[in-house]
Amino acid sequence: MKTVWGNDLHLDVREDSSAMAFDWQNVDMALQRLSSSRTVQASLIAVFVVLLGLVSWITPPGDVTLHNVLHHLNILPFMFAGLLFGWRGAAKTLVFASLVLAPVIYSHWVDDQLDAKDEIVELSTFGTAGMIAGLLADRERLQRRRVETTKRELEQVYLELRRNIEGLKKAERLTAAGTLAASLAHEIRNPLASISGAAGILARKQAPASSQEECLTILMLESERLNKLLTNFLDFARPRAPRLEGTEPNALVQSVTALARHVAMLKDVHLVHQVEPHLPEIEVDAEQIKQVLYNLILNAVQAADVGGTVGMAAFVSRGALCVEVYDDGSGISEGEAAQILDPFFTTKETGTGLGLSIVVNILEQHGGTLSFRNNVAPERGATFRIELPLVRPSSPRVSLQESMVRHG
Repeated sequence: MKTVWGNDLHLDVREDSSAMAFDWQNVDMALQRLSSSRTVQASLIAVFVVLLGLVSWITPPGDVTLHNVLHHLNILPFMFAGLLFGWRGAAKTLVFASLVLAPVIYSHWVDDQLDAKDEIVELSTFGTAGMIAGLLADRERLQRRRVETTKRELEQVYLELRRNIEGLKKAERLTAAGTLAASLAHEIRNPLASISGAAGILARKQAPASSQEECLTILMLESERLNKLLTNFLDFARPRAPRLEGTEPNALVQSVTALARHVAMLKDVHLVHQVEPHLPEIEVDAEQIKQVLYNLILNAVQAADVGGTVGMAAFVSRGALCVEVYDDGSGISEGEAAQILDPFFTTKETGTGLGLSIVVNILEQHGGTLSFRNNVAPERGATFRIELPLVRPSSPRVSLQESMVRHG
């Protein structure tokens, strides 16, 4: 049963109630069948006792062998009664058998007291054995009922736990949605303030021409900033499904390096790449992976010192294609490391703080991962590493943000 939250919660409860009612109906039917079955079993035991009594009655006293066989057959109804109905069933069977066999024992007492005494002793012994077997059977049934009761309780606990987990997931999605909404509102507030101020100056129509031109520039720049922010947010919150195709890793690296070379030249940063020969083809969305690598290289170029170096290396490790992007900048502080993958976190004046979040979303849809570390001294800077499985997983992981949008 799928749990549905919100306004459909009552439907979920009714589903549980109907399921429980159905279970009780099955229990009632099972009890009726069991009661009917027990009646048949008791009747068969009684018939068997009566048959033994009749055969013993008509058997000649001189047929010692047949009487011995009949005496030993008396254990069967007592054992069956004990196993099926417990010690009380064995005791009732003993009383019933004593009444049925009393005329036989009396007639034998007149003709052969020794045989009658043996029959009384065997009847008592077999009856006692049946009651002992009944005690053991009762104990086993009691343990079974306890186990079944414990099982039902555990099932109820499991259902309750599952409902609680679903509730926690919903709370987590709502918390994530609230955090994203608050961050987005904070990021939108500054451009809106600039746009509002510039629009107010233009509305008064008293500003000189130079100020009006400056206000128009502010309106254009802040509008572009808002558009970029919303575009990045939509890319982050609703990433499109990857269109997978066979891709050569070497071609990916070379293409991204060529795209980023102009940005690197503006900062006088030397861009290098190292690719292992004969890397296997991998099933990815080439455009999305280019976006991932391009974002990482742009961050590395911005973090590198003027005249520094940014590099990209591709190789295979533990069944995955690994691509590392490294720089020789100042590295990542402990405070930045704790927030660097959070949406809207940025150390740049003009950044939206969604670049790495978008990277993580794309990699998750490809079944990949993103990690980062500071370079080991004497090397400076940091290294970001993506890993993409060479064998495509059957079902890609879904990010929290995508799950939130789907269920929100």
